[in-house]
Amino acid sequence: MGMTLGENLQVTLFGESHGLCVGALIEGMPAGIQIDKESLLKDIAKRKPGRRGLSTRKEMDKCEILSGVHNDLTTGWPILLLTKNSDVKSSDYAFLPDQPRPGHADMVENVRTNGANDPRGGGSQSARLTFGLVAAGSQIRKIIDEKGWKCTAHLHKVGNITSKALFELDRVTALDPKTDMGRLNCRDSDAATLMSDYIEDVRMDRDSIGSVVELLIEGLPIGLGEPWFDGLEPALARGLMAIPGARAVEFSQGVMASTMRGSEHNDSWVYENNMPKLEAAIRGDADGALGGRSTGAALSVRIHFKPPSSIPREQFTLHLPSKEVRSLTVGGRHDPILGPRAAPVVESVAMIVIADLGIIGKYIQT
Repeated sequence: MGMTLGENLQVTLFGESHGLCVGALIEGMPAGIQIDKESLLKDIAKRKPGRRGLSTRKEMDKCEILSGVHNDLTTGWPILLLTKNSDVKSSDYAFLPDQPRPGHADMVENVRTNGANDPRGGGSQSARLTFGLVAAGSQIRKIIDEKGWKCTAHLHKVGNITSKALFELDRVTALDPKTDMGRLNCRDSDAATLMSDYIEDVRMDRDSIGSVVELLIEGLPIGLGEPWFDGLEPALARGLMAIPGARAVEFSQGVMASTMRGSEHNDSWVYENNMPKLEAAIRGDADGALGGRSTGAALSVRIHFKPPSSIPREQFTLHLPSKEVRSLTVGGRHDPILGPRAAPVVESVAMIVIADLGIIGKYIQT
């Protein structure tokens, strides 16, 4: 089963949306890493449901650390993190498995398991399991910080409303969760206001909307990454595309590169402070990776998320017992947009991936 991310530093997810608990097992964590419980709570809060205009599911998301930590230091043994589900309403999914939802994995999971899957809330396919990614990423952040590496993600686009690039924004100040910026995990105040109004319009229209999360990775040395399939971009793309709802990942110039000439796209190397540096890094649009290895420039990544599939509008889909297409109105508590709560997940996946590559490349000692 593909529930594990990483090679030397591995994070394995477990649980179901409406099961007893969800969480993650971290293996390969070096001993002696300080665990910051306050940062853990803050990171978890960024993806927590229950915020105005988003999912009304009210989970406490209290993270229990059951092994691998003693006196707030990692012991070098597997770390088990979990939170118990406390606000499930399985009756909202009484129509399953008879009538698979449009846009969801209900049908494929039912067929794959011959009806043995847990369909409630999406089961193990649910974005509820991203709790484990964020909790694990929070534990790994200390390793990243000690190397001077930094991963920052925020809501970049909603519909046609686009924020400024992260390179141009304050990436240090903590966002106030009481503001639109904090509630939506968007670091552009003007864009956050417009996004908030638009998301509310979509929600009142009983619909959902797609979004884009931007990730900026800074501070990496020249050369981090492995050849070919374990390159920096392939490793990141694999992890980021596994986040529920992700539909595309762009690096640096992204799809625009396919419309450019080589004379426009190429980055020239220059010397600065007796160190090689990409000239485009000065303006923030250099290639952060070449040949699967970091260039020393900031790496910009954009992850495109589809509109959430569960919408309160009437839809029509197959009713399996009758073999007829029938009306379906999905109840429950669902987000009208994925990007705000996906941003901390993107950040965590990036930290897990670059920490793992750092261990493989001997940049991080275990």
